[in-house]
Amino acid sequence: MINRDLSVAVIGVGARAEIGQHVPRVRPGSRVSAVADTTQAGRDRAATAFPGATVFADHRALLAGVDVDAAVVTTPDHTHADIAVDLLRAGVAVYLEKPLATTLADADRVLATATETGTPLYVGHNFRHADVVRTMKGVVERGEIGEVRAVWVRHFVGHGGDYYFKDWHADRRRTGTLLLQKASHDLDVVHHLAGGYTRRVVGMGDLMVYGGITDRRERPGETMPDWFSMDNWPPAAQTGLNPVVDVEDVSMVLMGLDNGVLASYQQCHFTPDYWRNYTVIGTEGRLENFGDTAGGVVRVWNRRHEWTAAGDREHPIGGVTSGHDDADVATMAEFLAHVAEGTPTLVSPVAAREAVATGALAAESLRSGSVPLQVPDLPDAVVRHFSTTSDERVLP
Repeated sequence: MINRDLSVAVIGVGARAEIGQHVPRVRPGSRVSAVADTTQAGRDRAATAFPGATVFADHRALLAGVDVDAAVVTTPDHTHADIAVDLLRAGVAVYLEKPLATTLADADRVLATATETGTPLYVGHNFRHADVVRTMKGVVERGEIGEVRAVWVRHFVGHGGDYYFKDWHADRRRTGTLLLQKASHDLDVVHHLAGGYTRRVVGMGDLMVYGGITDRRERPGETMPDWFSMDNWPPAAQTGLNPVVDVEDVSMVLMGLDNGVLASYQQCHFTPDYWRNYTVIGTEGRLENFGDTAGGVVRVWNRRHEWTAAGDREHPIGGVTSGHDDADVATMAEFLAHVAEGTPTLVSPVAAREAVATGALAAESLRSGSVPLQVPDLPDAVVRHFSTTSDERVLP
């Protein structure tokens, strides 16, 4: 525990590095004092985004050159595990952008290192802090729909062509699967709302649209805001895709949780609209969200009747009207309070591991004939360690 102002590093200066700018906002007196990026373009962005911070060529040079209390890691997904392990062994508290890792073995390696060293580890599942999730969780906790028995999620990724198929995200060697990079939020929220973790998983999916686009190129020095446009439509008319495109653009997952809840998740990257739709069915009703930012609502049906669009109760969704800046701020505040005061967190690294386990094994299933796969348990010592760092249930 470090009960003072914090010196923070940002490692990886791509589109998500902007979350590091919340450090002085949520904890006045703390600051980003060092930045590392392996590319010259990233180091150039760092000089603008974090003025006054010392800039390094990689995280190892940073560790050798300065002392920091914590680091925010926003590098490409396949680098997460190695960087996190190095930081944890150096005694630097880690904010690791989701997903925790691209393989289950790497996720477990990071958690084992945090357990061994005792260094704080936090995974940036910011969607837990979004008002739509907090509203749905409130409905469940108040018993408005009884005991949860099923969760269905449809994810319409209308910006998928721009967000995930024009850079490294499209390459499974660096992403693993979009069931990690994109779906790990939703898989985690399924567990959060259902009160359990997946132990049996089946996946199905395909590369239906973007694999047929032949207009491709490298994008050195560019990040997603450089090419994003709402005019990039229809999906098959996209241009400038990543040279390697081998992740699925449609994925479906079936989950059996350890508490008997059954869940499903569906993701499509070429829909015209962009939002998540949750349906949670309990023993005494169901909820469904319409919209997932401010202006949307969560509706509850808990009386018996014919079809009605309005529902029996309605809860407004607050927060921002687009994106997730409010959730990013809450996540960074939670991380820094955990580092400085030891405040328990809402999201346990165990939950982040369970999201990786579900997504990674779902991808393995869908790429091998949709065979059912079992999620292995964590070692008891790891579960015990993280049970002291979070308010969340972590026991399978």
